[in-house]
Amino acid sequence: MEDSGIIALYRERDERAIAETAKKYGGYCTAIAANILRDRLDVEECVNDAYFRLWSSIPPSRPKSLCAFLGRITRNTALDRYKLMHAEKRGGGETELLLDEIGDIVSDSRSIEQEAEHKELVGAISDFLAKNPLKKRRIFIARYFLCKSVPEISACYGISESSISVTLNRMRKKLREYLEKRGFEI
Repeated sequence: MEDSGIIALYRERDERAIAETAKKYGGYCTAIAANILRDRLDVEECVNDAYFRLWSSIPPSRPKSLCAFLGRITRNTALDRYKLMHAEKRGGGETELLLDEIGDIVSDSRSIEQEAEHKELVGAISDFLAKNPLKKRRIFIARYFLCKSVPEISACYGISESSISVTLNRMRKKLREYLEKRGFEI
């Protein structure tokens, strides 16, 4: 089923919307959640929670891209679950590492009053990524949106782990400089 048809089902509050979403995007959502949570049961619960959040979001939201909208919901749901499960356990895991890597540049904690600034920040990050070569953009997104480990990215692109790490480090530095030039406080 096309995304527009699935969105129409959500807007009509037709429960088939969830089944169609799971059929089309279940693997995608599972991959996003698994890269963050790494536990099969937590991943299943997270994906189900993401479907519920999607159900609650449409309407009033009218996503331009159901895939991107659902991906963001799944990622945020997985990160929320991860933070809840590891509230007292900071340290050695992959998710802590990637959150530490980019957390000092971009924080996801914001109040309602900061929503406009958040949208500006998202736009600035998108502009920054658009100015980079496709391979670098994909590496950055794989790490910081899809939460893949450096070894996974290395295997995917056939590039050494050290090269991936250097690329990510340089991009974070350039992103920080870019955002500071645009007036964002880091």
